[in-house]
Amino acid sequence: VAVDGSGSSLNALTQSFHLASRLTVVSVVPEYTGDLDMVGVGDLMASMKRPFEKALSEARNMAGTEGAMIRAILEEGEPYEKIVDIAEAENADLIVMGRRGLHTVERALLGSVTARVIGYSQRDVLVVPQHASVGWRKILLATDGSKYSRMASERAIDIAKAFGGELKAVSVVDVPSELYGVSPETVEKMVQESKGYLKEVRQKADAAGVKTETFVKEREAYLAITDLAKEKSAETIIMGSHGRTGLRRLLMGSVVEKVIGYASCPVLVVKS
Repeated sequence: VAVDGSGSSLNALTQSFHLASRLTVVSVVPEYTGDLDMVGVGDLMASMKRPFEKALSEARNMAGTEGAMIRAILEEGEPYEKIVDIAEAENADLIVMGRRGLHTVERALLGSVTARVIGYSQRDVLVVPQHASVGWRKILLATDGSKYSRMASERAIDIAKAFGGELKAVSVVDVPSELYGVSPETVEKMVQESKGYLKEVRQKADAAGVKTETFVKEREAYLAITDLAKEKSAETIIMGSHGRTGLRRLLMGSVVEKVIGYASCPVLVVKS
């Protein structure tokens, strides 16, 4: 769990107490990039560390109240790199991060640390909005038939089965604006492909004894997903994230990024 003292990160920690038997809490002091020869730089570094040390102190107090055991780690460096590296070193099953309440204009752009953690990590990432709770009784799975979506569907079915939850699965026919002149036959073909993806999900869910309802939506993908999540009172959205290399990792797929930005419930991004 990554904490920086913000309300959103501490809420993410609160939610994590109910998810894991072992928690590692990480707070990362960003690198100082100013003049290292400057007089008083030691005092400056101490003052930069203070809020992150305070965040870990709050985390320890919260863990004590919950009767939970945590390992607290304070690091200095590039935050996303440290979070990803520690998750690997700890062999974490999941990285949990908070998401601040965003204004409309900001929603389209996820915080760079969270975006980069999702882009570079091989671990699943759960992003929890500031005032949200994590629940698994009503899950919305977004699928596009890719191998990453198949991994997400397997995870969603496993979680729904474990918690006695029900699954809503959606596949979106998102025709790019530059292709609005596309023929009705092509759109219908895309709809049938989406129905095929969902049939596969339903068959697996039925075999696991998980109640499932499926939807095909023709709309911009992130809006279709987040609106359906609200309509069906989804407690968590589950999606796959395409594996990327180099700078393309930072983009991580605008659909995932926008869903996280606009969703009022937590979003689990399945990476492995």
